[in-house]
Amino acid sequence: MDISGHAVLISGGGSGLGRATAQLLAKAGARVAVLDINEAAAAAVAKEVGGFAVACDVTNADDTEKAVAAARERHGPARLAVACAGIGTAGRIVGRDGPLALDEFRRTVEVNLIGSFNLLRLAAADMTNLDPLADGERGLIVLTASVAAFEGQIGQAAYAASKGGIVGLTLPAARELARYGVRVVDRPRHFRNADARRSAAECAG
Repeated sequence: MDISGHAVLISGGGSGLGRATAQLLAKAGARVAVLDINEAAAAAVAKEVGGFAVACDVTNADDTEKAVAAARERHGPARLAVACAGIGTAGRIVGRDGPLALDEFRRTVEVNLIGSFNLLRLAAADMTNLDPLADGERGLIVLTASVAAFEGQIGQAAYAASKGGIVGLTLPAARELARYGVRVVDRPRHFRNADARRSAAECAG
């Protein structure tokens, strides 16, 4: 997909991999909407890349629907959505202070897995109604997985479970949306920013 001139959604775009992805896609000519729970961070990245900042908690359905709607109004429906919002809470299942707090596990799954699905469902709903491009494609959704999904370490139970969920989500989502010309892929989150930029370029290419 030639993303020049097309609208892009990036959740977690205010820092880390999301920021690097925003930089790359803006440089490629995309109209970037930076979604992040940290409104100031989103605004800083949007200013840096000439994009549009939207405060967004990806775990909240209404909040994310409003954010996607605001981005749609500004740039039009997105052809590319990249789910980078995530947290890496570390903690042993049974630590010095007893069992891992259930809320810590739940929050990690909510942000990493449910948050990714939240962006996926909303972006897909817009993409499936777009006119196909010359190659028949309507859109691309990139989910951020991790090597921890397959080789999680001690203290990564919550994080690995959430990323394993993303790996499990990707294939059925890709199969379901293929009929509409919408691709769904995942990319690992264990590389440096330079590698992240190359990976994002490969996904869009």
